[in-house]
Amino acid sequence: MTDWFADAVAEHYDDDTAHLPVDDVVGVLYDLARGGPALELAIGTGRIALPLAQRGLSVSGIELSPDMLAQLQRKPGGAEIPVALGDMATTRIDGAFTLVYLVRNTVLNLTTQDAQVACFANAAAHLERDGCFVVETVVPNTRGLEVFDLSDTHVGVDEYDADTQRLVSHHFTLREGGWERLSVPFRAVSPAELDLMAQMAGMRLRERWSDWTREPFTAASTSHVSVWEKPGP
Repeated sequence: MTDWFADAVAEHYDDDTAHLPVDDVVGVLYDLARGGPALELAIGTGRIALPLAQRGLSVSGIELSPDMLAQLQRKPGGAEIPVALGDMATTRIDGAFTLVYLVRNTVLNLTTQDAQVACFANAAAHLERDGCFVVETVVPNTRGLEVFDLSDTHVGVDEYDADTQRLVSHHFTLREGGWERLSVPFRAVSPAELDLMAQMAGMRLRERWSDWTREPFTAASTSHVSVWEKPGP
């Protein structure tokens, strides 16, 4: 799996994601953990894991990018979070968890159906009975090209092929007077397909919202936060 978060991407990641919600995300995840240990797949720089740990939860992580992990470990408390370096679809970490979570479209970084299925199986294998797997991601659009962000310093364009479900996000970012381009491949996946992956892994849908404020998920929703549970005995 290609590390798309190396070097400058990791260096600028916190600044580039500073506009994203944190408190609402942490609040939902804290409630779902029920005081038990949590595992973040693709923990990154700790944008969510660190404030969740500050609320008293035991948090562990899996991370593919050494540069992102280095950013996490430089932060106060970051070095205290156990992190396994590797692919979130196959890498295991010691322990059983009441919560496994994957935020901000990261499930789409797995660019094949097999890898996404393996990720769900890996999440289920880490969960205790009655534990939850939470995924935040977008609902695939139906347009071949879509401008998803437009500002003075960033332009984002999605290129989508419905036949293959291949999605490429093109980012044009103004830094130090020059424009930088980064094009990252994804595999778009519908909520229904994710539900089937969860079912194959022995989990079932418990809740689905349109965002972290728990607004209802509707046909007009452009994103979703889905919660699958691993049934008890």
